[in-house]
Amino acid sequence: MNKGIFLLIILLTTFACKTTPEARKPISSKTGSFIKESAERNKQLYQNEKVLIESLIAQDTTLNYKASENGFWYAVLKASEENTPKATFGDIVNFNYDISNLNGVTIYSAEALKTKNYAMDQEELFSGLREGLKLMQAGETFKFIFPSQKAYGYYGDENKIGTNTPIQSTVTVNSIQKKQ
Repeated sequence: MNKGIFLLIILLTTFACKTTPEARKPISSKTGSFIKESAERNKQLYQNEKVLIESLIAQDTTLNYKASENGFWYAVLKASEENTPKATFGDIVNFNYDISNLNGVTIYSAEALKTKNYAMDQEELFSGLREGLKLMQAGETFKFIFPSQKAYGYYGDENKIGTNTPIQSTVTVNSIQKKQ
């Protein structure tokens, strides 16, 4: 009789377990609150940077800064003496630039960045500089002030420019080779 009970217990424990596990349902809520919070943080960051940049511009009485339609500020340091065309899609722009923080401390010198040849809107370049080059003619030098989202944004350049860092840049367009 002990063997029968033992055999019955073994059979019951073997067949009592489910052979296929039941899938668990994911617990998630799709409220969109993360995106809304992120958008609010970005708006607040831009407003803080705008106040900082506008106070910097107010202190610099030697230059006449203009606000661009693209969300950055610029001043003409050297205007072109000729009325040459500005760069458009596909044109090759030869230029030099430097990058500094808002306090004027150089992050990258023009020598370190070297002269660049850039195919307009066909290569990677941070958005503020890409839009700034479209405002310039050959032979001109502009000083730009870019809020962080027009510069290197949330990630920085993963080297010397940190997260959400507004920057200044002096840019000289040496030549514009029109697309054939």
